[in-house]
Amino acid sequence: MATKYVFITGGVVSSLGKGIATSSLGALLRARGYRVTAVKIDPYINVDAGTMRPYEHGEVFVTDDGAETDLDVGTYERFLDIDLARGNNVTTGQVYQTVIDRERRGAYLSQTVQVIPHVTDEIKRRIRAAGEAAHAEIVLVEVGGTVGDIESLPFLEAIRQMRFEEGRDQTLYLHVTLVPYLGTSEEFKTKPTQHSVATLRGYGIQPDALVVRSERPLPDEGRAKIALFSNVEARDVFNAYNAEHVYAVPEMLEQQGIGRFTERRLHLEKVVPELHVWHDAVRTLREPAGRVRIAVVGKYVAMPDAYLSLNEALVHAGIANDVAVDVEWVPAEDLAAADVGAGDLDFLDAYDGVLVPGGFGVRGIEGKVRAARLARERGVPYLGICLGMQVAVIEYARHVAGLEAANSTEFDPYTPHPVVALMPEQLEVDGMGGTMRLGSWPMRLSPGTRLAALYDAEAGGVVHERHRHRYEVAPDAVAPLVEAGLVVAGVTPGMEGRGEGLVEAIELPDHPYYVGVQSHPEFRSRLMRPSPPFAGFIAAAKARADAAPSGAATTAGAVADADAP
Repeated sequence: MATKYVFITGGVVSSLGKGIATSSLGALLRARGYRVTAVKIDPYINVDAGTMRPYEHGEVFVTDDGAETDLDVGTYERFLDIDLARGNNVTTGQVYQTVIDRERRGAYLSQTVQVIPHVTDEIKRRIRAAGEAAHAEIVLVEVGGTVGDIESLPFLEAIRQMRFEEGRDQTLYLHVTLVPYLGTSEEFKTKPTQHSVATLRGYGIQPDALVVRSERPLPDEGRAKIALFSNVEARDVFNAYNAEHVYAVPEMLEQQGIGRFTERRLHLEKVVPELHVWHDAVRTLREPAGRVRIAVVGKYVAMPDAYLSLNEALVHAGIANDVAVDVEWVPAEDLAAADVGAGDLDFLDAYDGVLVPGGFGVRGIEGKVRAARLARERGVPYLGICLGMQVAVIEYARHVAGLEAANSTEFDPYTPHPVVALMPEQLEVDGMGGTMRLGSWPMRLSPGTRLAALYDAEAGGVVHERHRHRYEVAPDAVAPLVEAGLVVAGVTPGMEGRGEGLVEAIELPDHPYYVGVQSHPEFRSRLMRPSPPFAGFIAAAKARADAAPSGAATTAGAVADADAP
């Protein structure tokens, strides 16, 4: 069938959950058997998200082809269970860069280059190209930001034009807004939604349906009022109220009829969706057989969206192990202070697992090293991601291999024992955007290791994971570390000057679970297929929790609550 397009816009405030609404609708269409892809439009002038601070933008999600994208692209992948690519994230910077490059080459034949038609044409070309690349029957397009923002106007004009170019039966406009609840008067206020729809209509777009966000279920009279003032039928006003778990949203919207609406509006075949995966996952989240407590020792913990994919990978692993995962964020710099002694880290021993995520810069690095040491010495399950693996290597070199001043040249350029160093390919790099080692790379797993068993690897023990880093375990440091007992569990094969290959994973054999990976396996974790390193980590944490003596969990919780942030 001809490709159909669903355009999702947002109003009233930002961070409403447009990405979840987009992903949930995509999941419902996928459950009906359609080939679906999703495009995130970001109106900022940055070419991509790679150079943004995590506190400002959240995590940078990396695709197989090495694109540094908005975190919503990761949400799409997790909900739709598909791999997206560079073309699935469109920014103002990309669009204008392409248009200006064409103008400099004379491609516009001396025309005056303008927003309409040249910029809007490039936006439409990118949207259609994403659908063609995925051979999609339905393309979901989320326009970032809030209706009324100046920077989003060219994108709204582009999607307005697409209705006339593609046809009314091939396009659908879905608007996500907020309906606040005032406790003082005990009523829902629909006026912000009315104004948001009026603003959107001012740009020439009449939404076909609304998804209204609210703290609690919206009563029928509120739905009817919104419909009256928005020129939308009441049955096409869907309410996404606060859910206990984000994975409950697809079923919530399906029960309200959003799937049937989409079938009717786009003239799709009526299909009963297969939603057992979502139903089973939500049931496990609501009624887990147990609980585990995980300390994430990071430097961006004040904004959990900085570790969104990591957090979701822990949720997936918890579902696979039938446990709820209680994540507690521990600022690494609090553990790095010079006056912090060994006893000040005792509270970490009360957790069922310690995870050190990726990151850049020296801030908090010694706190991460201390956390890795405690986990190693006290048998607490440990998972190190990217920098978290490098931290584990630094710690092991210092306290086991006898290289007391070991460090990474990122943190100490003059260290006498540079066990982690800048990759040779990075020495001549000029610029920051898109210049790291990015995207999917192969990892050859060592036979007999824990990771080889977790991946159940075929094809000679080679698997693929996504990367985002500039530093690596120094090849010259591998031999003394291995001699001291560290196991190299995986390498990137065929890399010149790296001996057996760039170190991709390390582990300790005589430990409940001590694993570090250079990659970011959280980027490929799915509700349906949890990441193997995360699944193994939570399994070990569950075993630790189950082995705790009766009443120990309560005591541990009291200790952690007193000391953890």
